[in-house]
Amino acid sequence: MAFFLVFLASFFGLCIFSTSLLRWNQVKYNNKNLPPGTMGWPLFGETTEFLKLGPSFMKNQRARYGSFFKSHILGCPTIVSMDAELKRYNEAKGLVPGYPQRLLDIQGKCNIAAVNGSAHKYRRGALLSHISPTRLRDQLLPKIRMFTRSHLSNWERKVMHIQEKTKEMAFLSSCKQIAGIESSSSAQEFMPEFFKQVQRTLSLPIDLPNTNYHRGFQARKIFVRLRRTQTEERRGSKQIHQNMLGYRTKTEANRFKSTEAERMHGIITLLYSGTKTVSTTSRLAEKYLHDHPKVQEELKEEHMAIREKKKPEDPIDYNDYKAMRFTRADLLETSRFAREANGVRRKTTRDMERNGYIIPGGWRIYVYTREGNYDPRVYPEPYTFNPWRWMDRSQEHQNSFELFGGGTRQCPGKELGDPEISTFLHYFVTKYRWEEVGGEPRNKFPRVPAPNGLLRIRVSTH
Repeated sequence: MAFFLVFLASFFGLCIFSTSLLRWNQVKYNNKNLPPGTMGWPLFGETTEFLKLGPSFMKNQRARYGSFFKSHILGCPTIVSMDAELKRYNEAKGLVPGYPQRLLDIQGKCNIAAVNGSAHKYRRGALLSHISPTRLRDQLLPKIRMFTRSHLSNWERKVMHIQEKTKEMAFLSSCKQIAGIESSSSAQEFMPEFFKQVQRTLSLPIDLPNTNYHRGFQARKIFVRLRRTQTEERRGSKQIHQNMLGYRTKTEANRFKSTEAERMHGIITLLYSGTKTVSTTSRLAEKYLHDHPKVQEELKEEHMAIREKKKPEDPIDYNDYKAMRFTRADLLETSRFAREANGVRRKTTRDMERNGYIIPGGWRIYVYTREGNYDPRVYPEPYTFNPWRWMDRSQEHQNSFELFGGGTRQCPGKELGDPEISTFLHYFVTKYRWEEVGGEPRNKFPRVPAPNGLLRIRVSTH
């Protein structure tokens, strides 16, 4: 009986303490000049709900507080706005990139997403110089197609977890194009540490053993050490390797001069964005093709028409890639349904007024743009998977088009990701067929609501 009373008293004491903490944190930010919203727990805020529920969290908060509300996410007091216009604000208007500290710690403070102004313009130019149309045609696309054909041959007559396989494919391809790692065993050495780093990029900044942040930061150290070893080996060679790392290390051949840290962060950024985007889009493209036979038929016809003009073993070239109009439309629609990035984060450099409220200097603004993907004024029947809507290229030039960011903040990795995914789809649909065999998800990520199924597939040749 005494034990029960102690337990009951402890339980109610914990409830009162928790309620008091929540109330104290709410009162702390209860300024009439701030928009409505909840702040969650001290330090942690509402990060757990944000990461676990993703779009559902945003939908619930919007229903309660409208499209402009306060929260506390990833260690920072944050204003969530669904006004895409804020994405275009720059330093002159009081906003700079405001990505979480743990992302900067793990990806590097010199990565392109973390800088602004002339530094951003310079680094963006440096990245785009490696994926220009000429380099894509003459150097990158031949490597992409050779890798894709070889890699897909390992899928024949197998049952596999498509999520794991597309992730592995995207990473190995990125290693080859960006760093010139030709050996699968060498890439396998990098892979475990790289994915630890990716999975823990969004985490609370608590540097204690066994926390996600600590593991991600340690994984980065190991990854950087491995990369530096290879960089030194390359620098000692007189050969200029035909890949991005080789091109960057031979700085005398590159008009974009950079420090060792900047080069390392650039490589990590490209590997990070390329692997995540290519793996997610490839996996979901297969799923939507499987679920929409008419779309699959149209896409297959486009690729079979390309093959009919060639001998059986002839590779596709740059002109073939540019002719894949329906494939491009299919990838745009896939990205609209399952966009990898649901918004952008900015930081206020001073107090600023917005929607009748005052946003304090130093606060983050999370511009949540996912809802725009389902705006019926822009996309008729927005919940219908319809790639044909993108056959009119003018759709891409509207102010509302934000699938890959906007203006100078448009994702530079898109220029490499598109040919990688298009090449993969070409050889996959012309040579193979696949069917679902069930399975359970192995790695959920709430920012990308995937359709049900296609977690395990059986692949066979035509």
